[in-house]
Amino acid sequence: MTTINNQPDCFAELWLRLELTRQSLASRHKRFCIKRVLHDWYGDRISDDFIWLVCHRTAEDGDQLCALDELPPPELKPRKCREFLKALTAVQSGIGIHQVDLQALDQAYSQVFPQSPPLNVRKKKVTSSEF
Repeated sequence: MTTINNQPDCFAELWLRLELTRQSLASRHKRFCIKRVLHDWYGDRISDDFIWLVCHRTAEDGDQLCALDELPPPELKPRKCREFLKALTAVQSGIGIHQVDLQALDQAYSQVFPQSPPLNVRKKKVTSSEF
């Protein structure tokens, strides 16, 4: 695994590697989850504490991903994978979760998956009281 940093070229590599890992795990009939991805990328160098830290940092709106939670395919439902890559970048770079360049992460997604709709995370959510 190359070093992970807060740069657009690194994000494109991460999105592509995540999709390739998903395909590889599917061909071996393995679960596509954070723990398996990290073990696939880092091998025996990964510790349970590192996996826990990445999972802990994925908390979004109170939802924290568990190490064994199945991740959806990044091309179809990128939101959970985006949170995983954001947390991994923060942990590996030693920066805060809010310091990750989300615009670059989302642009890299659009480059790797050009047929998918772009991520629009700043979109205002409609609540039932607005109807």
